[in-house]
Amino acid sequence: MATPAFAAEATAILADLQTLRRDLHRNPELGLDLPETQQRVLRDLEPLGLEITLGTGLTSIVAVLRGGRPGPTVLLRGDMDALPVTEQTGLDFAATNGRMHACGHDLHTAGLVGAARLLAAHRDELAGDVLFMFQPGEEGYAGAKLMLEEGLLQVSGSTPIAAYGIHVAPGPRGLFLTRAGAIAAGSNQLTVTVHGRGGHGSQPHQVLDPVPVLAEIILALQTFVTRRFDAFDPVILSVTQLEASQAVNVIPETAKLRATVRTLSEASLSRLQEEAPRLAQNIAAAHGQTAEVAFEVLYPVTLNDAASTEEALVWLGEALGPGRAGTLPNPGMGSEDFSYVLNEVPGTFFMLGTTPPDVDLATAEFNHSPRVLFDDAVLGDQAAALATLAWRKLAAVDDYSAAAE
Repeated sequence: MATPAFAAEATAILADLQTLRRDLHRNPELGLDLPETQQRVLRDLEPLGLEITLGTGLTSIVAVLRGGRPGPTVLLRGDMDALPVTEQTGLDFAATNGRMHACGHDLHTAGLVGAARLLAAHRDELAGDVLFMFQPGEEGYAGAKLMLEEGLLQVSGSTPIAAYGIHVAPGPRGLFLTRAGAIAAGSNQLTVTVHGRGGHGSQPHQVLDPVPVLAEIILALQTFVTRRFDAFDPVILSVTQLEASQAVNVIPETAKLRATVRTLSEASLSRLQEEAPRLAQNIAAAHGQTAEVAFEVLYPVTLNDAASTEEALVWLGEALGPGRAGTLPNPGMGSEDFSYVLNEVPGTFFMLGTTPPDVDLATAEFNHSPRVLFDDAVLGDQAAALATLAWRKLAAVDDYSAAAE
């Protein structure tokens, strides 16, 4: 079964996708409750004749396209939420409400709508079903996990056999990159509270000051992650929050740190969970104090299935042309909650370069910056890539089934 020329067909809908993206960019919403975003997406999906299921605990949209031929289900995902960032891009469609699509989720949403439009135009030849996952709450709310708990994988009537997602980022415009295995790190949070005995700042010998103890723990943690872990299975630990006295002349009862911790393997995560608390507690004990330690696992490592990744790279190369799809040498240390889906369904997560041609790649702002720029001219190729991945996966199963008969 021949694959439709999705890349060529996408040129006809590019202007519509850019309009959708810019409407979403002007009106960013946060977290799990995105009512305006949900309604705007539903408006564009309505003519396509999809089966729509709305979330109950979050404003998600799950849309199912039924193919004209029998077959399994493939999942395509786009996240929809923004960040609490005040935009400084100067774009004529910039947000003005103190929020910003600084991670490009507006493009993810518009690209997924585009894929739905492309595939719906060929539904009669489609050998199976496509499940479109429009997700709120990627930025720290584990929206993908919540959608799974609400039955995401059962909506079409059959568990998806593959899942695909695309994330925009600074890089050569239109270049799709991925890798087998880990592509994004697991995200965790470490909190250490040192309990001492407070008093007057002029009498440190009369108290048990937790502040220098906390400082010692911070330095020890930095040494710990660079000396106890393999450089080829890296751990990143960044202390980003500190709390102590609210008055300059008061030695506090407690001092607290919070750190973000990124890992790429279960082995590193297990060691951190075991050894980081012991390190902090022993340092505190050496000073006659105690340390309360909490280690919270947030997002798991995003793991691409090796076989799915190999075939996806071939399919995008054939669909978009030579040099348009390549392999990343290393995973990124950012995190992504599509990891929850890939823990359940084999698939592949791609990065897509979207730096505008007039911006120097060497100095381009990165995701989450108030000045980051994404070129929405890529939306046609983004939609075509998602449509191609779904189509080719279903066609491959169909061809195998036909050969086996």
